[in-house]
Amino acid sequence: MTRRRTPRTSVIRLTTGHAARTLRHPYGHGEPVLALDFGAAFLLVTTAGPVTGQDVEFARQLAREAARFARSLESSFHTLPDTRQEAA
Repeated sequence: MTRRRTPRTSVIRLTTGHAARTLRHPYGHGEPVLALDFGAAFLLVTTAGPVTGQDVEFARQLAREAARFARSLESSFHTLPDTRQEAA
């Protein structure tokens, strides 16, 4: 990813949990929409108009970073102690 040229003006933190899920809405012949549902907050990701090459590149970056995020979570999850065995 490239560096931002302008400073961030705000940061929104959305944490996952039992209510978090993702959905993809194709919307027929219109632009697709990716929905991130966090229970109390709902985020829609779509294009500003007809799909461009920049939109495709953003979607690919999003997919790469989501895959890296999943691998990091999997790695952390597998290194946690199994508390089920301790309770038995």
